[in-house]
Amino acid sequence: QVQLVESGGGLVQAGGSLRLSCAASGRTFSTYPMSWFRQAPGKEREFAAAITWRDDTYYTASVKGRFAISRDNAKNTVYLQMNSLKPEDTAVYYCAADRREYYSGRFYGEDEMQYWGKGTLVTVSS
Repeated sequence: QVQLVESGGGLVQAGGSLRLSCAASGRTFSTYPMSWFRQAPGKEREFAAAITWRDDTYYTASVKGRFAISRDNAKNTVYLQMNSLKPEDTAVYYCAADRREYYSGRFYGEDEMQYWGKGTLVTVSS
């Protein structure tokens, strides 16, 4: 059974940092892109960041330069380092595993994700 489990969320002041982790089990994802999505209160879920099997990274414009996605294939884990956090970053953050093996392009939509975690809440206070 494949599972993605996020951790590392919490309450932080504006300007602070958090590091999210996503631990995968049940299979390895080293040849698949992994993504982070987020859903703010009252809004639809949106793409935040992705990392390909060869470590190319992509970000939505609002987090570029502040967030960094990385992966440790030996641990089957993906990370999201979030710096200079803003109140508008408040959301539930979801880890997702792509269905497209060896994909390294720029498009990461929800329909392309095969597995999802249950999410971790990040709250940024002003």
